[in-house]
Amino acid sequence: MTDSTSPTLALTVDLVRRASVTPDDIGCQALMAERLAALGFAIEPMRFGDVDNLWARRGSKGPVFCFAGHTDVVPPGPLDQWHSSPFEPEIREGLLYGRGACDMKGSLAAMITATEGFIAAHPDHKGSIAYLITSDEEGPAINGTVRVVEALSARGEQIDYALVGEPSSHEWLGDIVKNGRRGSLNGVLTLRGKQGHVAYPQLADNPVHRALPALTALCAEHWDQGNDHFPPTSFQISNLNAGTGVENVIPGELKVLFNWRFSTELAPDTIQQRTQAILARHGLDSRVDYRLDWRLSGRPFLTPAGALVGAARDAIEAETGRSTILSTSGGTSDGRFIAPTGAQVLELGPINTTIHKVNECVGVDELNSLSGIYSGILTRLLT
Repeated sequence: MTDSTSPTLALTVDLVRRASVTPDDIGCQALMAERLAALGFAIEPMRFGDVDNLWARRGSKGPVFCFAGHTDVVPPGPLDQWHSSPFEPEIREGLLYGRGACDMKGSLAAMITATEGFIAAHPDHKGSIAYLITSDEEGPAINGTVRVVEALSARGEQIDYALVGEPSSHEWLGDIVKNGRRGSLNGVLTLRGKQGHVAYPQLADNPVHRALPALTALCAEHWDQGNDHFPPTSFQISNLNAGTGVENVIPGELKVLFNWRFSTELAPDTIQQRTQAILARHGLDSRVDYRLDWRLSGRPFLTPAGALVGAARDAIEAETGRSTILSTSGGTSDGRFIAPTGAQVLELGPINTTIHKVNECVGVDELNSLSGIYSGILTRLLT
């Protein structure tokens, strides 16, 4: 039976009502901070640029268990395609609808209620509980978690365990736990040619034609085999732009955007070197007017079997009666900024089938069970 009066649901509804489209927080962190302050957490807002961040901690000793997440959401998209207003949450047939309900305000609410219940049962728990919350995960991610982690490291604060509330589940709550993520490397190739009339190609230089052999070779390249934890590295062209929009003009410039999702088998500089070599083999070298710009979104990370993985597995089985599997699939998350500090990092959240879509939703009972899983992890690590 769906529990429409649960504390986790009530808090999720309060959070979803705040139209916190990235990077705006719209009071979500203040709402969370109020609940945490009542539990004895030291509250430390951290604002960098136009981004609000929250660091909250209860306890002064290790180990430090940190709930990590974000209050910002992606834009709702076409409003006429929503069956109800994206920022006026509505329950229908056991599902809570609203932008951010699944990604990831339901997880944030479950973290808070799990913490409240855990502290009520274990007021003198060992170690520390912390929250690292940002409003910049869905945006550029340059003034959010990464800046907070830098500030913490500068003053010697270390996170031992980080649980990121990203919606990781596929078919049922807890079936998948992300214990790592692939790295993400972006490239922008700008190739300049000479604009001209399509009837007189000898008077022009078509950059699309010049680039096609190299782009084909990049698509066909076998980058690595992957390993026991990661699939093989993938390369994708995400955007290609040239021309004036008419049929009879040879373009003067081509811009190509591409991305690698790479495993621990490759380093970013290796990918860059191999890419430059492929371009050169197909005529794109110092004699050609081109530019290649790089942006590293994140390096791959992996949390092997250990205390955090074990606690998550046991808590999921206790709550659902089922066993979970570990995965490194999917995109990046803010866990990529926390893992390099030496922390064990996991992502565990609701079923992700509706995230970033119109009519995003999360199961009401799913929220209650997620709170139970989070509480179980706290119990296993801090008692």
